[in-house]
Amino acid sequence: MARGIFRIRGGRQLHGEISVSGSKNTALPAIAAALLTREPVILENVPNIADVGVMIEIAGSLGAKINWDGAGHRLTIEAKELAATLDDKLARKLRGSFLFSGSLIGRLRSASLSYPGGDKIGARPLTTHLNALRGLGVAIGESERLNLNGANLAGARITLEEPSVTATENTILAAVLAPGVTEIHLADQSPHVQELTSMLRAMGANLQWTDVGVVRIEGRERLHGTQFRINPDEMEISGFAALAAATRSVIVIRGINACYLDSVLLQLSKMGVGHHLSGADLFIEKPRSPYKGFRLQSGLYPKLMSDHLPPFAVLATQAAGESLIHEWMYESRLGYIEELKKMGANARVLDSHRAIIVGPTPLRGGQIAGLDIRSGLTLVIAGLVAEGETTITEIDQIDRGYERIDERLRSLGADIERVA
Repeated sequence: MARGIFRIRGGRQLHGEISVSGSKNTALPAIAAALLTREPVILENVPNIADVGVMIEIAGSLGAKINWDGAGHRLTIEAKELAATLDDKLARKLRGSFLFSGSLIGRLRSASLSYPGGDKIGARPLTTHLNALRGLGVAIGESERLNLNGANLAGARITLEEPSVTATENTILAAVLAPGVTEIHLADQSPHVQELTSMLRAMGANLQWTDVGVVRIEGRERLHGTQFRINPDEMEISGFAALAAATRSVIVIRGINACYLDSVLLQLSKMGVGHHLSGADLFIEKPRSPYKGFRLQSGLYPKLMSDHLPPFAVLATQAAGESLIHEWMYESRLGYIEELKKMGANARVLDSHRAIIVGPTPLRGGQIAGLDIRSGLTLVIAGLVAEGETTITEIDQIDRGYERIDERLRSLGADIERVA
């Protein structure tokens, strides 16, 4: 994981084109899904980021043969033989490591792992995951680590306690090789969950969405290899749109998939951010009038998702009037608001889910810290808006989710450098 700081000199308009990377949130479960078969699985458009690197390392430590072309964004995984125990140090680096438990239960009927790590953005217990696995017949021993026994794995009707993305993915991964029929109710249908089900169907899984929030799976004895392309990262798309709007810049975002962007495009229109689509490109236009305050609330897809919100908080500092940021799902994810206040933002946190920002307010450079992946990009955007020099520490958080973000932003004319 890269270390160092970003040094940014902001206060200028940007221009040009920036291409979107593959979706981190699709790539992580796709890597776990590749362990469900003994045959080679080829993943294309895989982002070369730190979190993907950890997932690849875990897959390799379990016995999978790995061929990773980071520059070409192509990953081949062949898991002829697998171990059931995850390396504790690796598992604790990333919450997504828990996705291997579903694949290992399906493939080996056994998994042993420590509690996963990842972003510190509020309480995200594993209760929903574990109870869903129990519903499939998995016996779970909980102590300093989790020991899962899937000897009695079988299809069942599962109602998730909440429509959690990773709990939905993990339950699907366990169920595709479980004998019998599984129905998962209150399943999340975020783009990356839909992409996972598309990949599994390409591997021979028999599953389909039968209703809103309901996925039906007929378990197979085995799955086969496939070649699958990771979809464009919709979080990058919305983040780059927020960057363009906040810096009052004209930017073309290349390589998008508009089918997952309805709520983002609607919100841009409501904010007064001029934009238009042309094929796989999203054009962010120069503003014709000042932005006005707005209300942002996260929700379940197809509404704006939690990861969409933070970058737009910077735009709120440049909009006239009062804006409300309502993080519906995660408590304690508003830490970036305090960092924005250090830069001069007129903002206050109402509670663990809501913040008010009043603008327009000039931002000034300062020293701030990247708290998690999405907050990190938010503060990069703030640094590009601010007058003067901004130093961002803990940029390893940003590298977890964004590939070569400093190089890509420099292609737009941004004055940003990585200092070791």
